[in-house]
Amino acid sequence: MSATYTRFGSIVRDARRRQGWSQEVFAERADLNRSYLGEIERGDVVPSLQTLAKLAAALEVRLSELIQRCEQESHA
Repeated sequence: MSATYTRFGSIVRDARRRQGWSQEVFAERADLNRSYLGEIERGDVVPSLQTLAKLAAALEVRLSELIQRCEQESHA
């Protein structure tokens, strides 16, 4: 996968950890399969827009904020 997917996965993982959630808890909150969440966090898959929205909702942030974090890290 590309560096963008890996970077996005790291951002999701960091946000989850800041909440103090396990992958299992986060997956449940986002209504996703835990193993699929792990693939997202590793950058192994390209999540759909619907999945991205689920992640943002579970984290209680706007979807645009998650995307913006990814863009900011790519320019750092």
